[in-house]
Amino acid sequence: MNDHPVVPTTRRSMIKTVAGASVLAGISIPDVHAANGASPKLAIVGCGGRGTGAVKNALGADSPLGPLKLHAMADVFEDKLKVSHETLTKDKNVGSLIDVSPERQFIGFDGYRKAMDTLKAGDIVILTTPLAFRWPMYEYAVEKGLHVFMEKPLTCDSFTALKLLEINKKAVEKNLKVGVGLMCRHSDARLELKKRIDDGAIGDITFLRSYRLQGPIGSCFTPKNDTGTSELMYQIRNFHSFIWLSGGAFSDFFIHGIDEMCMIKGAFPIEAKAFGGRHYRTVERNGKILEAVDQNFDSYSVEYTFKDGAKAFYDGRNIAGCHQEFAAYAHGTKGSAVISSAAHVPARSRLYKDQNIDMNWRGKPGNLLWAFPTGDRGANLERNPYDVEWEELLNAIHADKPYNEVERGVAASVVTSMGRMAAHTGQVITYDQALNHTPTLAPNVAELTLNSDSPLMPDADGRYPIPEPGIKKDREY
Repeated sequence: MNDHPVVPTTRRSMIKTVAGASVLAGISIPDVHAANGASPKLAIVGCGGRGTGAVKNALGADSPLGPLKLHAMADVFEDKLKVSHETLTKDKNVGSLIDVSPERQFIGFDGYRKAMDTLKAGDIVILTTPLAFRWPMYEYAVEKGLHVFMEKPLTCDSFTALKLLEINKKAVEKNLKVGVGLMCRHSDARLELKKRIDDGAIGDITFLRSYRLQGPIGSCFTPKNDTGTSELMYQIRNFHSFIWLSGGAFSDFFIHGIDEMCMIKGAFPIEAKAFGGRHYRTVERNGKILEAVDQNFDSYSVEYTFKDGAKAFYDGRNIAGCHQEFAAYAHGTKGSAVISSAAHVPARSRLYKDQNIDMNWRGKPGNLLWAFPTGDRGANLERNPYDVEWEELLNAIHADKPYNEVERGVAASVVTSMGRMAAHTGQVITYDQALNHTPTLAPNVAELTLNSDSPLMPDADGRYPIPEPGIKKDREY
C-alpha cells in the first residue's frame, strides 16, 4: 500500500494548500465561479438533522462571497424536508437567507437532479444523504459544474470508494472546490497540537487510542418492519442500522475518532484486526421492548497498524448504563497528548511530559507541557470546526485556490471500513482489501425509485442478514 500523506488544512487567513491538492499538478483548470459574479446559491440534498445543520453552518459562515442563500431542497421524505425548511426559516440567524419556494422543494429519488438543475455552474450543493447515494449525486454535481460539500463517511465498500475517486478526477479537472465533513481536521486546537507533536513535543508516536463509549445512538438498533412502508423506505429512515446505506453505526459515528488519530499520526494505517459482538438484541419503541434485527454490533474494538509499526486502538460501544467516554489520546517516546477531551468541540487538546494524563482539563499538574488556551473561568476559545470548514471552503472558492478533500475523505472512510470489516468477519483486513476487494453492497443504487425493492431484503421472518465472524469470512453479511 502507498502512504497517504496528510496535509493539514490551514487557517482561513492563510489558506495555501489542502490534502489532495497534489493531484492538481500540471493540470490546466478552467475558471468556475457563480454566474455573473453573484453570490453562489445553495441547494441541500438530504434534509435530516445533519443536512439542516450544514445549511446553518454554510449560511452563518464568514463568507467573502457575499450573503449566501438556500435556493433548493431535496429529500425522499416529505416530512423531513418540511421540518428542515420550517426549522431553517424560523432560525433567527439564517431564516432571512432561506429562499426555497414550493416549486424548488423536491421529493423522490430524482430530487437531487431537480434541485441541482435549479443551480448554475459555480453554485454549491450540500450532499448529506446516507453514503450509499453519494457517488451518483457527486457525479451529477460535477457534471453540472457545482462546488460540493459532502458529509462523511463517503463509502463503505470498494466499488463506491473507487467510483468516487474516478469521479473526483473530473472535479479536479473542472477546478471545483469540494469539502468533506471531517470537521476535526479544521479544529484550531487539534491543528496546534499536531504542529507541536510534529515538532517533537512527545517524541516519536508509539500508539494512539480513541473511545466513543455511549448509549444507543441515532437509528443504530431497529426492530422488524411492521410499519406498512416499503423495505427500501424503512431502511433509509433507519439508515444507521444497515451497512449498505451507512456503513452501520461504526462507520457513521466512529469515523471521526479514527480519523483524528490518523491526522495526528500524519498517515493512514495499513491493516486492522478487531472484534465485537452483540450483547442485547432488543430495542425500546414507544414503551415496548422489541427484538432488534439490524446489522450492528453494540461494541467494537479495533487495533490498527501503521506502516512504521505504530498502533492506533479504537473502542466503540452503544450500550446504556456503562462507562461513557468520548475522547482520543496519543502516546510518544517522550510524553503523551490529549487529542480531544469530550465530543468534537471544544477539543481541549493538551500535552504532557510523561504518560500520566490528567483527565481534568482544568488541572495544571507539574507534568503539563502545554494546553490550548482558554478564556476567563475556562471559557472556550476554539472556533467551531463545523463553521471553520465552511469558511475555508468559501475562501477557496473566492480566491480560486485548489481545494479538494475527497481523496483524504475516501482514505478515512476506507480505514474506518477496514476496522468494521475486521470485526464483522473476524479476519485481518488490509487497506488494499478494503479499497479493492470488498463486495459491492448496493450495485443498483443509482436506479432506485420509490417503488424499488431494497438492495437488502429481510427473510420470511422479517430478519436481516447479520455479521457472523469466522463463519462469513469474505463478506460482512
